[in-house]
Amino acid sequence: MKMTHSFALCAVLSLGAAGNSQAEAEADDSGLSFDDKLQACAACHGENGDKPLAPDYPILAGQYATYLQEALRAYKSGRRQHPIMAMQVEALGLTESDISRLAAHYAAKDGLKSLGE
Repeated sequence: MKMTHSFALCAVLSLGAAGNSQAEAEADDSGLSFDDKLQACAACHGENGDKPLAPDYPILAGQYATYLQEALRAYKSGRRQHPIMAMQVEALGLTESDISRLAAHYAAKDGLKSLGE
């Protein structure tokens, strides 16, 4: 488990150090652009949110946007507990705009909803 924590932290830290001029221009107070934050999510959940790093990590692709928003808000406030997610949300400095954009991004992907429809 510690190895997973280290991997997640390394992914966040490396993203902060490796930006291009456009990403830097879009960066918020955390110093990370939205694309950096999206890549940090992809490190554990897969590029499209459909290939999690571990079997107990959720598939985000196709999940309802409102569910993803509420989950991220709950991690941010501490109502929902998970050591990796709590660290990620804090390190990424997710704003309300980030939460909405991330949720919309993953909800638009083929995944969970499309399997049952």
